[in-house]
Amino acid sequence: MDSKNLNEFFRGWFIGNFEPSLFKTDDVEVAVKHYKKGDLEPLHHHKISTEYTVVLHGEVKMNDTVYKHDDVVVVKPNESIRFEALTDVTTVVVKTPFSKNDKYID
Repeated sequence: MDSKNLNEFFRGWFIGNFEPSLFKTDDVEVAVKHYKKGDLEPLHHHKISTEYTVVLHGEVKMNDTVYKHDDVVVVKPNESIRFEALTDVTTVVVKTPFSKNDKYID
């Protein structure tokens, strides 16, 4: 058995083709993300990857829609999304396929 702490990974990303990673793969990226109330992600899109976000705790606003505990949001390639933490928030994010530098600020 091996164990790590989520804080050892870049912004919560712990599976994917990057360092450090628990499992290196080009198929998927996985992260657990923690945000404080008021944290923002600028309007952006991915050209290759589909992004799946599960809200585990708290409330977020993505574009003009509010999501809360247990909501799952799917953002397909070339769809732009703006993220705002309305409360302290924890999410799980899965992106597939892995594609380095596939985040474009709109």
